[in-house]
Amino acid sequence: MIALLLALGSSLAYGCADFLGGLGARRAHVLRTVLIAAPASLALELLLWPLLGARFEAGAVGWGAAAGAASAAAFALLYRTLAIGPMNVLSPVTALVSAMLPVTVGLLQGERLGAAGLVGLPLALVAVVLVSAGTADGQARVTRRALLPALGAGTAIAVQLVCLHQAPAGSGVAPLIVGRAVTSLLTLAAAVLLRRRLGPERPAYGLAAAAGVLDSGAGVLFLLAARGGDLAVVAVITALYPAGTVLLARAVLAERVHRGQLAGLATAAFAVGLLALA
Repeated sequence: MIALLLALGSSLAYGCADFLGGLGARRAHVLRTVLIAAPASLALELLLWPLLGARFEAGAVGWGAAAGAASAAAFALLYRTLAIGPMNVLSPVTALVSAMLPVTVGLLQGERLGAAGLVGLPLALVAVVLVSAGTADGQARVTRRALLPALGAGTAIAVQLVCLHQAPAGSGVAPLIVGRAVTSLLTLAAAVLLRRRLGPERPAYGLAAAAGVLDSGAGVLFLLAARGGDLAVVAVITALYPAGTVLLARAVLAERVHRGQLAGLATAAFAVGLLALA
């Protein structure tokens, strides 16, 4: 039960972080947003170091660095996705993709899903098709330009979660600290290389920093949940994060969703629920 609650908390934090990060990326180049979000997330983890402890052994450093590289890609792709397309449709697409790899890894490591999981996996694929279908009147339409980075973001998130789960259980927040440091360095290097393309816009400092802090908190909660429960279950509970993004997008941006896409979102929720029960 504790792992479930931690995973739900992680889901909520991820959803809010995605909304704020996507909103920030609409005001300035995505790299400018990530340049603020990544160090802000690292700062929170450093503050949590005395409380949760950290052991920088080889496994923690290696898996943490791999998670950080995946996180850098996830930050950039996700915020870019949410900046150019409807959040209430694309966020569930990333979530469903991000749940698949951890479930597969969990099964390969001996975790069992049962009948509910065997039904939930194909339903999740159906949901991806439904929420990506677009609309007849052009509202909330998902283009290939937005869908491809959404799929890439989901894959990057999945790799990040798997890498964090693989880190030694007694390493505390060391994998997260190493990962955020790597994310920050990679983002800085990318910004230097692409500095001529960043544009003159000033980033939304508050939005980007808040997104980074929430994303970091979500990572901590996921790590604790994964250490206390099965990866397959924790990952799909965490994949409920679009609920927060969709609710905020509807309340703040007044985004609308077509009936067919609503059916897709409902299917996605049902599929994730089945996977969790499994």
